[in-house]
Amino acid sequence: MRETGLRLVLTNGCFDILHVGHVRYLEQARSLGDALAVGLNSDASTRRLKGPGRPVNSEGDRAEILAALATVDYVTIFDEDTAAELVEAIRPAIYVKGGDYPADADAAGFPPEGRLVLAYGGSVEILPYLDGHSTTGLIKRVGTVAGGAHQQ
Repeated sequence: MRETGLRLVLTNGCFDILHVGHVRYLEQARSLGDALAVGLNSDASTRRLKGPGRPVNSEGDRAEILAALATVDYVTIFDEDTAAELVEAIRPAIYVKGGDYPADADAAGFPPEGRLVLAYGGSVEILPYLDGHSTTGLIKRVGTVAGGAHQQ
Protein backbone atom coordinates (compact mmCIF):
# COMPACT_ATOMS: atom_id res chain seq x y z
CA MET A 1 0.00 0.00 0.00
CA ARG A 2 2.81 2.43 0.85
CA GLU A 3 4.43 1.87 -2.54
CA THR A 4 1.22 2.91 -4.31
CA GLY A 5 0.55 5.90 -2.06
CA LEU A 6 -2.40 4.34 -0.24
CA ARG A 7 -2.85 4.91 3.48
CA LEU A 8 -3.40 2.00 5.85
CA VAL A 9 -5.24 2.83 9.05
CA LEU A 10 -4.70 0.60 12.09
CA THR A 11 -6.69 0.40 15.27
CA ASN A 12 -6.78 -2.24 17.95
CA GLY A 13 -8.87 -3.42 20.86
CA CYS A 14 -10.80 -6.25 22.43
CA PHE A 15 -14.11 -5.62 20.62
CA ASP A 16 -15.69 -8.15 22.97
CA ILE A 17 -19.37 -7.40 22.40
CA LEU A 18 -19.77 -5.31 19.28
CA HIS A 19 -22.10 -2.33 19.80
CA VAL A 20 -22.97 0.92 18.01
CA GLY A 21 -20.05 2.74 19.64
CA HIS A 22 -17.66 0.25 18.00
CA VAL A 23 -19.43 0.49 14.65
CA ARG A 24 -19.28 4.30 14.56
CA TYR A 25 -15.67 4.26 15.73
CA LEU A 26 -14.63 1.79 13.01
CA GLU A 27 -16.49 3.80 10.36
CA GLN A 28 -14.68 6.98 11.43
CA ALA A 29 -11.33 5.17 11.50
CA ARG A 30 -11.88 3.76 8.01
CA SER A 31 -12.76 7.20 6.63
CA LEU A 32 -9.25 8.42 7.50
CA GLY A 33 -7.48 6.22 4.96
CA ASP A 34 -7.74 3.72 2.14
CA ALA A 35 -7.98 0.51 4.17
CA LEU A 36 -8.63 -0.36 7.81
CA ALA A 37 -6.78 -3.07 9.71
CA VAL A 38 -7.99 -4.10 13.16
CA GLY A 39 -5.63 -5.65 15.67
CA LEU A 40 -7.73 -7.83 17.95
CA ASN A 41 -6.60 -8.72 21.45
CA SER A 42 -6.47 -12.49 21.87
CA ASP A 43 -8.57 -14.19 24.52
CA ALA A 44 -5.56 -14.38 26.87
CA SER A 45 -4.67 -10.72 26.30
CA THR A 46 -8.29 -9.64 26.85
CA ARG A 47 -8.42 -11.61 30.10
CA ARG A 48 -5.25 -9.92 31.33
CA LEU A 49 -6.60 -6.47 30.45
CA LYS A 50 -10.28 -6.83 31.38
CA GLY A 51 -10.38 -9.52 34.06
CA PRO A 52 -11.24 -13.20 34.46
CA GLY A 53 -14.82 -12.93 33.19
CA ARG A 54 -13.73 -11.63 29.82
CA PRO A 55 -13.87 -11.99 26.94
CA VAL A 56 -17.53 -12.90 26.61
CA ASN A 57 -16.98 -13.94 22.98
CA SER A 58 -14.01 -15.97 21.75
CA GLU A 59 -11.27 -14.40 19.65
CA GLY A 60 -12.39 -16.43 16.64
CA ASP A 61 -15.96 -15.19 16.95
CA ARG A 62 -14.84 -11.60 17.53
CA ALA A 63 -12.53 -11.74 14.51
CA GLU A 64 -15.28 -13.16 12.29
CA ILE A 65 -17.75 -10.47 13.34
CA LEU A 66 -15.22 -7.68 12.72
CA ALA A 67 -14.21 -9.12 9.35
CA ALA A 68 -17.88 -9.16 8.29
CA LEU A 69 -18.12 -5.38 8.63
CA ALA A 70 -17.85 -3.47 5.35
CA THR A 71 -15.56 -0.89 6.98
CA VAL A 72 -12.97 -3.46 8.08
CA ASP A 73 -10.48 -4.67 5.47
CA TYR A 74 -8.13 -6.77 7.62
CA VAL A 75 -8.26 -8.41 11.05
CA THR A 76 -5.35 -9.91 12.91
CA ILE A 77 -5.17 -11.33 16.44
CA PHE A 78 -2.30 -10.42 18.75
CA ASP A 79 -1.45 -11.85 22.17
CA GLU A 80 0.50 -8.99 23.76
CA ASP A 81 -1.05 -6.46 26.14
CA THR A 82 -0.33 -3.61 23.71
CA ALA A 83 -0.27 -3.54 19.94
CA ALA A 84 3.30 -2.19 19.85
CA GLU A 85 4.72 -5.26 18.08
CA LEU A 86 1.84 -5.17 15.59
CA VAL A 87 2.51 -1.49 14.86
CA GLU A 88 6.20 -2.23 14.31
CA ALA A 89 5.33 -5.06 11.89
CA ILE A 90 2.60 -3.25 9.93
CA ARG A 91 3.79 0.38 10.20
CA PRO A 92 0.41 1.96 9.41
CA ALA A 93 0.23 5.48 7.99
CA ILE A 94 -2.43 6.32 10.58
CA TYR A 95 -2.98 4.81 14.02
CA VAL A 96 -6.38 5.36 15.65
CA LYS A 97 -7.60 5.03 19.22
CA GLY A 98 -10.77 6.08 21.02
CA GLY A 99 -11.38 9.23 23.04
CA ASP A 100 -10.60 7.57 26.34
CA TYR A 101 -6.93 8.29 25.45
CA PRO A 102 -5.39 11.77 25.51
CA ALA A 103 -4.60 13.32 22.12
CA ASP A 104 -1.42 14.98 23.40
CA ALA A 105 1.59 12.75 22.68
CA ASP A 106 3.37 14.14 25.75
CA ALA A 107 0.48 13.33 28.10
CA ALA A 108 0.48 10.41 30.47
CA GLY A 109 -1.80 7.74 29.07
CA PHE A 110 -1.06 8.49 25.40
CA PRO A 111 -1.03 5.09 23.65
CA PRO A 112 2.49 3.63 23.51
CA GLU A 113 1.73 2.44 19.98
CA GLY A 114 1.04 6.04 19.03
CA ARG A 115 4.54 7.08 20.04
CA LEU A 116 5.97 4.38 17.75
CA VAL A 117 3.85 5.61 14.83
CA LEU A 118 4.90 9.23 15.39
CA ALA A 119 8.58 8.17 15.57
CA TYR A 120 8.53 6.84 11.99
CA GLY A 121 6.49 9.74 10.62
CA GLY A 122 2.96 8.34 10.75
CA SER A 123 0.03 10.11 12.35
CA VAL A 124 -2.16 9.34 15.35
CA GLU A 125 -5.85 10.16 15.55
CA ILE A 126 -7.83 10.03 18.77
CA LEU A 127 -11.52 9.75 17.88
CA PRO A 128 -14.27 11.06 20.15
CA TYR A 129 -15.68 8.61 22.68
CA LEU A 130 -19.40 7.93 22.26
CA ASP A 131 -20.85 8.43 25.74
CA GLY A 132 -23.05 5.65 27.07
CA HIS A 133 -21.71 3.02 24.67
CA SER A 134 -19.18 0.71 26.25
CA THR A 135 -18.87 -3.05 26.49
CA THR A 136 -18.46 -2.84 30.28
CA GLY A 137 -21.65 -0.77 30.57
CA LEU A 138 -23.50 -3.15 28.28
CA ILE A 139 -22.43 -6.17 30.34
CA LYS A 140 -23.63 -4.42 33.52
CA ARG A 141 -27.01 -3.61 31.95
CA VAL A 142 -27.46 -7.18 30.74
CA GLY A 143 -26.55 -8.45 34.21
CA THR A 144 -29.11 -6.14 35.80
CA VAL A 145 -31.82 -7.23 33.38
CA ALA A 146 -30.93 -10.91 33.79
CA GLY A 147 -30.76 -10.54 37.57
CA GLY A 148 -34.17 -8.89 37.66
CA ALA A 149 -35.67 -11.62 35.51
CA HIS A 150 -34.51 -14.26 37.98
CA GLN A 151 -36.10 -12.43 40.90
CA GLN A 152 -39.59 -12.48 39.40
